[in-house]
This record gives sequence, C-alpha cells and structure tokens, in this order.
Amino acid sequence: MAAPTAEGVDLTSQILGALDEKAPLLSSESFDAFNFTDLKAALDRLSSRRMVEYETIQREEVLLEAEGELIATHGSHEARVFEALRAVDGGLTAQELEKSIGDKNIAKLGQGKAFKEKWIAKTADGKLKAVTDSVHDAAKEQLLSIRTSRTVSDQKVLADLKKRKLVKLQKVIGFKIDKGPSFALEIPVEATDLTAEMLASGSWKTATFKPYNFEALGAEIRSGALHPLNKVRAEIRHIFFELGFEEMPTNNFVESCFWNFDTLFVPQQHPARDLQDTFYTSDPLLAGRPEADSYWENVRAVHQDGKYGSLGYRYPWSGDEALRLVLRTHTTSVSANMLYKLAARKGPDGRPPPARYFSIDRVFRNETVDNTHLAEFHQVEGIIADYDLTLGGLMAFMDLFFGKMGITGLQYKPAYNPYTEPSMEIFSYHAGLGKIVEIGNSGMFRPEMLEAMGLPKEMRVYGWGLSLERPTMIRYGINNIRDLLGHKVDLGFVQKNPAVRLEHE
Repeated sequence: MAAPTAEGVDLTSQILGALDEKAPLLSSESFDAFNFTDLKAALDRLSSRRMVEYETIQREEVLLEAEGELIATHGSHEARVFEALRAVDGGLTAQELEKSIGDKNIAKLGQGKAFKEKWIAKTADGKLKAVTDSVHDAAKEQLLSIRTSRTVSDQKVLADLKKRKLVKLQKVIGFKIDKGPSFALEIPVEATDLTAEMLASGSWKTATFKPYNFEALGAEIRSGALHPLNKVRAEIRHIFFELGFEEMPTNNFVESCFWNFDTLFVPQQHPARDLQDTFYTSDPLLAGRPEADSYWENVRAVHQDGKYGSLGYRYPWSGDEALRLVLRTHTTSVSANMLYKLAARKGPDGRPPPARYFSIDRVFRNETVDNTHLAEFHQVEGIIADYDLTLGGLMAFMDLFFGKMGITGLQYKPAYNPYTEPSMEIFSYHAGLGKIVEIGNSGMFRPEMLEAMGLPKEMRVYGWGLSLERPTMIRYGINNIRDLLGHKVDLGFVQKNPAVRLEHE
C-alpha cells in the first residue's frame, strides 16, 4: 500500500499515517520513491521519540546494464537480424543487413546466433534470408522480466548474464518499520529548554521535553596539525638540548662553494660538485669573497700545496670556482662557519672553549626521484668540539645519542669522507624491517680543515649526521618518501597521525 503523498505533509507524518493503516510495513513497498538519507533521518527522528521501531534490511537487486536495456527495449541481436531479413523478400547481403540494422556489431553477433537457432539461412547467391514466419525472443523476454522483478532465481543464469555484461548486482538498503511504544499520528510539541517562565507558571510539569541524545557526535573541530616530520624533528631537538647542544642558524639555503665544499677539504674536481649532483644558481652566479683573507689563503694552500702536515691535492685551486653559488648540499657548510667563528672566541685559558652544535634543516641534491629519494630532504647534524677527543669517545657518544632515539646495538663500518678522518658509517638492526640498516654517518674532522680556521692543534671535532626522513618513515611505516613530503601527501594522514616518542617502540 502506498503511503499518503499529499502536498505539505512531511515524511514523518506520511510514515505515521502509513503505519496507522498497516503495520509493519516495508520501505521498499511504501516509500520506494523517497531518498534513502531523508527516509533514514525521518525514521531516526521518530525512533528517538519511541514512536516507531525499525530494522535495516539489506538485499541485492539485479539491474540491467546498458546492453541489457537495449535488448529489453529493441529485442535480442538475433531477433533483430531475423526481423530485418523477414521484412525483405529475397533476402539481404551482409552489407545490406548491417545498413538495415544500423549497427555492425549487432548484425555480426546476431547472425551467428540466428544461424544456430535455424531462424535464417544463406541463399544460393550468397544472400541471407529468414526461413520461418516467427520466432520466440527468449532473451528479450528474460530481460524484461528482470527489469520488472529485479531478481534472477537461477544462479547459473545470473552468472552467465553478468559475464555477458547484460546485468549487474546492486546492494539496496531498506527498512522494516513498525509502531513503537509511544506511537501517535502527530509528533508532540517538545520544549528544548527549561525557562524561567515555565518554572514560574508551572507549565513545566505537563510539558514534553525533547530528550537528550547522548550518543550524537559533536561537531568536528577543525584545527592545525603538525606534520610527522615536525613531530620527529621536535623529538630529536629535545634530545640535542638535553645533551647540552646549541642550535646553529640554518637560514641560508644558498651557499658559496667556498663554505659548502672548499672549507670542508672537498677538492674542486670531486664528483659531488658536478652539475648532475648539485644545483647551481644562474642569477646571481657568484658570491662575494669572504672578508677573512687569511682564512681564504689557508684554504687555498691546503688544497693547492698542502699545509698543517697535509700534502693537499696538488692542483691549481680556483677562486672563481670557490665563489660559485649553490643550493647547499649539506648543513655541514653551516658547521664549518660556526667552527670558524668558534676559533675567534677565547675561553678562560685563552683558547677557544669547547662547544656543542646541532642543526636540522633542508638540503638539496640533484637526485633522481624514487621511493626513497627526493631532490630535497632534511639533514640532522651534530658536532662536538673539545680537546683530546678520541675515536672511542665518538663511538661511545653515538651509543648514547642513538640510544635516546630508541636505537641500540650499533655497528660501525670504516668509510671515506673528504673532511673527516677517520670516518664511519653507522648501522643498526631494525626489528620492523628484519634487517640491518644504515642510520647515519660520522667521523672526526681533519686537522688541515680545523687548523686552517685558526683552531688549535689540540682541539678535535666529532661530526655525525643522518636524514630526518629515514627515522620518520620507519616510525610511521611509510614505504614511499613521496607519501611523506611533496604534493602527494595525504592531508588526512597529516591531521590524524599519532604523536611520536623515539625512545619507545
């Protein structure tokens, strides 16, 4: 039975009126024309007042695909071929048949089935003609029945129709609706607030109050969110500050090759300085020469002729090459600048005082972008300058530093860096990945690099670095770095990712 549809009567009133005449009822029969969302909202409104009760019913309906609709409307391919031939005395050629039907595929597919059913035959002159007066179009009849009932009882038939892309399954959600304990034909007027006037008049005693819905979700509060990199960065900064480090200023993304390479004893022919590895600026092309002439000359001498016990690289060092501007390839250029400034400071004993510096900022490499590499990433770097430091002390400090990040059982492998000697790559077993992974690089800065700055011979400097992205990807289970940084980042992940504590699994 159809529900009342009088204009001006809202859906809740129509539901109550329909239940008054028949209960229970199915929404698919009584309210099939209504939008699911509107019907669900109306039922929830009545259910919250205990005026109706309902349960959700899920079922699958069989609907015709585009080709199925075509057959249900115009007939099967074979029937259309038969009708086209029956209408013409003497038959048609294949080309004439295609033209008559207006669709090459229908004509081609229909011929085969019509021959199989023995509805048509080929004449002596090669034409096609109908050989019976009438045919039973079972395919059209079947699809018309499905269009009306939206069901197929035989599962084999359904599977065949789906395979031929004539029908599809669609999930339909409906409701079985019944009267509730407080059923009435009208929703009672409900007060939403207890007012002073109601208290004064006493009308609150007979008033119907709208019940509170304690299960309703509150409005979503939009707020800013910290990116996972920032969360891990904050944790690493906290570790550095806890260990007595001072943060270095890293606001210069563009550096001269002098600070980025030459001060670090990287020769001017080194592959790292090639265009395929480094981004050089085109405007401006060169930086100004540093004011400290003595330091400039010391760096030249170390490279070209050797100095401070070093043989140097023995090549003609170019000042113009040193002044080329580059997007910094590491934050060690900042470390070199800070150590140069440290050489000018004097402690109580007249020597530069011990110092601990760190930085976490962006660097740039001309890398091929893939799952683990971007053209820019964030480098974490720390240096310790003190007197009489040893390699064993560096390894002990690495155990302490990485231990605070929850990384233990470090392993070391000898490595080469132009500006550190000895140098070590740092590895650790990662339980989540089930293998040993590289987590950083470390070493002791070369004497010819430090003494050229004016630092005393007895001062040694530990240096180590790692990327910020690697621990972040491991911590959050990210396999593709482009899901962490760049235009492909899911904002939902940024908003909902959990806090991180590096010392805890």
